[in-house]
Formats: sequence, structure tokens, C-alpha cells
Amino acid sequence: MATYCDGGEDEDNDFDVGGVKPTVLPWDKFNQWVYGICIVTFDLELGQAMEMVYPGHIKLTEKEKANICYLSFPDSNSGCMGDTQFHFRIRQCPVRRLLMTMNSSYNQNCPVALKIESPYLYGFVYFRQVKDKSVRRGYYQKSVVLLTKLPLTNLYKKVVAIIANNYFESGEPSIEAGCHDIDQWASPTPGSTLHLPLMGTVFQIRIPSQSDKPGVSSGHQLLPAVLAPVIVPSVNESDIFRCLMPVLSHVQLLWELVLTAEPVVVMASSPTVCSELVQALVSMIWPLQYCADFRPYFTIHDSEFKEYTTKVQAPPPVILGVTNPFFAKTLQHWPHIIRIGDCSINAHLTGRRHKIKKAENLKTLDSKPGLYTKYRPFLQKDKIILKKLLKGVQTKRPIEVQNAILRRYLLELTQSFMIPLERYMASLMPLQRNISPYKGTPQLGPFNPDDFIKTVDQSGPQLTTGIKGDWSTLYRRFFRCVNFAGWYNTRYSEVTQKLQALHIEAISDADLLQWVQDKQEVQVVDLVLRLRDKMMTAETEKLPLSPETLSKLHGHMEGIIETLPDDLRSVLKSS
Repeated sequence: MATYCDGGEDEDNDFDVGGVKPTVLPWDKFNQWVYGICIVTFDLELGQAMEMVYPGHIKLTEKEKANICYLSFPDSNSGCMGDTQFHFRIRQCPVRRLLMTMNSSYNQNCPVALKIESPYLYGFVYFRQVKDKSVRRGYYQKSVVLLTKLPLTNLYKKVVAIIANNYFESGEPSIEAGCHDIDQWASPTPGSTLHLPLMGTVFQIRIPSQSDKPGVSSGHQLLPAVLAPVIVPSVNESDIFRCLMPVLSHVQLLWELVLTAEPVVVMASSPTVCSELVQALVSMIWPLQYCADFRPYFTIHDSEFKEYTTKVQAPPPVILGVTNPFFAKTLQHWPHIIRIGDCSINAHLTGRRHKIKKAENLKTLDSKPGLYTKYRPFLQKDKIILKKLLKGVQTKRPIEVQNAILRRYLLELTQSFMIPLERYMASLMPLQRNISPYKGTPQLGPFNPDDFIKTVDQSGPQLTTGIKGDWSTLYRRFFRCVNFAGWYNTRYSEVTQKLQALHIEAISDADLLQWVQDKQEVQVVDLVLRLRDKMMTAETEKLPLSPETLSKLHGHMEGIIETLPDDLRSVLKSS
């Protein structure tokens, strides 16, 4: 069996009969969607233990196995009887952080908020706890865990549920059957409608594309009725209104905390509630990517527990979801704490609002639900959106509509914040008329925070949102966080590629044969090498260039080589 996941090793022959290597090998397609599936059980002597990993060739370090085991069970005496679903996110060991080629292709075409982050794995858990007199402990406790690098939370919750229920009914063969079905799936291609068969069910999905307009969902092409597809309207969007309902009156404050990557801990009674709320918080600033760390579910046994709970230094920029009451004492020094009550999120759909409480008040295990923080928002509260949503609660407006209203509001708020930054970034671009084919590739001007701040009063977010406040200070806070660094690095890379493409277009349109007529041989050879380098850059970085432009560039290079003496010409053609 061949291995094609990160860090794997080929143990058997990869060739078909006749010695011809196939283009798609076993587990190639599977690895594009799923890293592996684990069965975690409870052992009276060992506690949580890894019972099975499938496919057998995937590699997990002992630290990764331990983290997965502890994250696969509820971390408190919450009485989670029956079936419980939640998800977690762990950091992989450095040896297997490199992206596979197929993942790189996915990243080039999906929105930044859905990109695969090579250091991390998601785990989607289906946990079952039922009374069982045949077990010494008196309970049957077992989890099916699907590991993946793709942040398609809605899809994988459905996938792991089907595989887990079949496993609990039929045992290990169902895991193998489910993995075999996934190995037949088409590649995860952003922008395409995909039909994914799994154990008698067909999922119909569409992964958003980088070219999609934010906030506009694309329609799905329907399958023939005989196949009865399960349509997944969104592979990644959380049920944001339901999740944020307990703290809805603080939605703008939370948006500021997430935007500036402040340390936040979510305390809830179940891993389902905390993981959903953490995921909702991260999505508040989409389409901007949340670049800090976040752990939808975190336990006291995690290998990074000390890193996140030390009081010697300030808490790191991370959003943690926890359930163990021990964290109420351990993390009471954190600046921002969201406490969700003992009931599920659904119980909060009553419009009841919690006041902001000072962070130091969270000292007892029975502290009241609410938001504990000393943070003073920079923006004035938008009471119109709150009234609209709370009226929807009273009139029993469908949850899908409430979701759409809240998501649209947050999207427009984020876009209003980012538009001035995008406008300033565009001003740093050199003018196209100044791009010369006879000079080097032009560079983007330096980003000067002070120069940008000077533009905020006249053309800041208040013009599009109507929300007043200290936008300038909020921007300065944003400039100091990893979200700004992530956005700037991405935009810098994109703009640099654009400038490279414009420079190549200028070169292809120039009369280079005329230019080389009075040049020395060393200058001509240097030009040929630079043209060759340009063509290689265009190919490796997939620059947005037309075939015509590349053809003209190649023609220039060939024509210039012909002007050189025979010895130089033969050397350049053979190199």
C-alpha cells in the first residue's frame, strides 16, 4: 500500500502490472480530503487510548496521538450521554508541516479565510456514551475522529456522523468502506459543484472560490432526483446568530477583539457549544483571515497547556474553547472571557442580554454567564442592528434569515474597515506608465501607518458604515496584531505578482531587437538570461499573463539569441 500523506513512507511497490506508474495512486484522492480516521476508546488503566488509525500508513507522533485522544472526549463531568459532536484544532509536529502539491493548488484558488494552514490539523469528533453493563466502567465510551487539513467544518460534521453511525452499527469494516468512498471523490476544487458519494449518501457541495463576491452564495446544480443528494448550502459558514445569541448585545465589541487578535477564552458546559462559538468568533471578520491561533476545544491535558496558562507573561493571541471548570481559576487572569451558561446555545434564543462584567469578577466556578472584560470599544454601539435581530427573535423569524442578517452586517463592517486600507495600498503602486521594459521590476512603496491614519478622517469607514468612533486608534491597534501582518503579507505578495506581470507585458511589447543593436555582448547575454528568468517566474508563480504575452516574450528571447556569435548562441541554446 502506497503512502501519500505528509510524512508518510512508501512501503510497497507503487507500480501497476507492466511497470507503468498510474497517474492517480491509492489514497491520493483520499489524502486531498482526509488525513486519517481514528477510533479513540476509554481504557480503565490508560484512560483515553487510540484503538485504531486508518489508513494504517498515516503517521502520528506520540504527542499528536496523546493530544487527539484527550481532545476526543468531553473534558468535564458534563454528563454528555448519547451522541455528541464537536471539533478541535491541533498543531502538527514540524516534520510534517509541508503542504502537498494538491493542497497548494487548492490554496491558490480558495478565499484566504478557507486556506489550508500547513501547521494545523482539524479533528471532527463523534463521541458516543451509553450505559453498558457488560463494561466494567458501566458505560460504553468511544469516539470516531476524522482528521483533515481542510477547514470545511459543515461538510466534515456530516461526513463523520455518517461514518461514525455506520461504525457503531457494523464495526471496523465500515471505516474501511467510508475511506474507500472518499478515495473516489474528485479533488476539492474551489468554484466547482462537487458530488461526493459516501456510504449510500451523496453530498452536493460547492467550495467558495477566490473570485466569488463576498456574502453572495452561489446556486447549486441539482442532481437527478434518483440520487437524492444531501445539499450542503455552505461548507464552512457557522450558524453565527445562534452561536452569538448569548452575547449578541456585545457583537461589535467582540468584532473588535477578533479583529485585533486579542486573547479570548470561551467557557462552556460542553465541547459542542464552545467549539461552535469559537468557530463563529473566528468567522466574524471574514473575508479577512483570522491569522492568530484558535482552538475550538482545549483541555488541561493538551501539550501546550502550560504555554497558554502561564501567568509569567501576557496571554498569547489565541481564542480558546474550554469546558473543564478548572480553567475558571487557571485563566481568570485572561483579559477577555466569554462564559456560556449550563444550557445549550439554543436555550438563549430568548433575547436575554448579559451585561459586560469586569474580568477579575470571574473567580468562582459558579460565575454567571456573560462577557468578562475591561476592554472599552473604540466604536459606538450600532443599536439598529441589535433591535432588528431582537425583533426577529420576538417575531420568530427563521434562524436562516437571522444568520443572513448578522453575517451581512459583520461582512459590511469588515469591508468598511478594510476598504481604506485597500485604497491606500493601491496608492503605493507605481504608475503603469512608469514601468519600463529596460529597467528592473518596480517595487511597491513602503506602508507608512502615519500616512494612512491621516486619510481616515476624510475617507475612513464612517463614510460607509455610519458608525462613529475612534477609528484611527482602532487601526493603530490593528497594525500591531498578526491579522494585519497576515493581510499585508498576502496583499504584498499579490501586488508583487501583479507588478511582475505588468513588467513582463511591458517587455513583451518593447522592440528589444532594436535595443540590443548597439549593446555589448555581455549586456545582450545578460538580457537573454533575464528574459529566461522572467519566463520561469511566470510559470512557477502562475502570473496572470496571456499565452500571447508569453509567446511574444519567448520570440524576443529566440530573436536576440540569433544576433549573437555562433559560440555564444550554442551555449545559450544548450543551457
